[in-house]
Amino acid sequence: MKTQCNQIRFKFSRAANRDVVSNFDGGVITSFGGLPLLREADRHLGLIAQLSRCFTDHRDPDRIEHPLESLLGQRVFALALGEEDLNDHDTLRTDPLLAAMVGSRDPLGQDRIRERDRGKPLAGKSTLNRLELTAPGADAQSRYKKIVAHCRSIDDLFVDLFMQALGDAMPSQPLIIDFDATDDPLHGNQLGRFFHGYYDSYCYLPLYVFCGEHLLAARLRPANIDASAGALKVLRQVVQRLREKWPKVRIIVRGDSGFCRQTIMRWCEENGVDYVLGLSRNQRLERAIGKQMHEVEQEYQKTGRPQRQFVDLCYRTQKSWSRPRRVVAKAEYLQGGSNPRFVVTSIAAVGGDHGGDPERPGMEGKALYEDVYCGRGDMENRIKEQQLCLFADRTSAATMRANQLRLYLSSMAYVLIQAIRRLGLQGTELARAQCSTIREKLLKIGAQVTVTVRNIWVAMSRAFPRQAIFDTVYRRLISLPTAVVQT
Repeated sequence: MKTQCNQIRFKFSRAANRDVVSNFDGGVITSFGGLPLLREADRHLGLIAQLSRCFTDHRDPDRIEHPLESLLGQRVFALALGEEDLNDHDTLRTDPLLAAMVGSRDPLGQDRIRERDRGKPLAGKSTLNRLELTAPGADAQSRYKKIVAHCRSIDDLFVDLFMQALGDAMPSQPLIIDFDATDDPLHGNQLGRFFHGYYDSYCYLPLYVFCGEHLLAARLRPANIDASAGALKVLRQVVQRLREKWPKVRIIVRGDSGFCRQTIMRWCEENGVDYVLGLSRNQRLERAIGKQMHEVEQEYQKTGRPQRQFVDLCYRTQKSWSRPRRVVAKAEYLQGGSNPRFVVTSIAAVGGDHGGDPERPGMEGKALYEDVYCGRGDMENRIKEQQLCLFADRTSAATMRANQLRLYLSSMAYVLIQAIRRLGLQGTELARAQCSTIREKLLKIGAQVTVTVRNIWVAMSRAFPRQAIFDTVYRRLISLPTAVVQT
């Protein structure tokens, strides 16, 4: 005979002239009431299905409870919802709504094969950990870890998702591809951990590539390398993938002075790719704009307002460059003093030599600097979303391969939330919101979940303040076609 336990009740101090009493009898409650919106975005993108095809699962299908697609969906959805650690999944695995959204046939966990998994419809941390720790050479004879990730396929998938988002027609505007590196601080003895003098910490030095808000690449690298290391290889792969679909699309590579390297510029020139790259200042460059710097300083002294001029130069380094190149210089004087800046570009000046290609018109120096080069500042916001909002810095595994897999999964979570922003939130107050804001205001909604034979009822609060935005996003996402993923 089972012992009857009394229901625990919590009686708080009076409020509004009434007793405040609470207990745990509200039924099955989830914190992720907006999760179906995330699943609708995935239905349209086919992201989880396409990601699962970048893995080889050597497990015996008759002996497993959680298919590969469910494991990936569980991990990516959880990251998008703010649950960044594998340890979180020992609690999350009981959430019936998350289980339903990733495809569990038993969201309440009542028919699990193993007795100890009763009431736990999703995978725990140990099962999910095998996604990251499987060696590249694992096969069906391996003892525990048998799910092999193919990193090159995942790299290609980011570009494929970008092209799918743009549609079949060739873009009418140039594709501006941004390259940037950042620091990923480390607090353990991970493989590839080195001290970086600029960031004053032990860290990784991941490379990110974006086109607008679209993520094209996320590569984890050790910190004892040049900022541009590996960038040319990534550039080749991205451009090749894009031109397989759009052979004549115009591409402009943009980056700071860390990517101003002879090998990158020469490859771009030989392959019809334009570039706009920051150029570190030196005494030769500063002497070349000495007259303009004097003029802007004099004008500042008269007016007290910042002054700037733009100057076109033909410049070649003494050793590292193979040929002279166009440099646009900004001669600027601010309250804090002189502020000269330089960019090197393959884009000709207006009226200059375009190489006989009318599809590559020239551009004035002022427009090139202010409208093209300065636009790369928005990429910093995208990197912050990756690192801070979607936990791309959770690289605490022992090996770089495992940490690269974590970076991939965080990046896929970014792609999902960015799709909600792009497809569902245009014209709303959240149209420019960061991923963390979208999560907190649209996805993290308390709701009661009731699972019946035919339905999964998600009862959200009547007091939810953004019901109109939720309705707008729902109507837009539900109207989108379902992705067709080739097997």
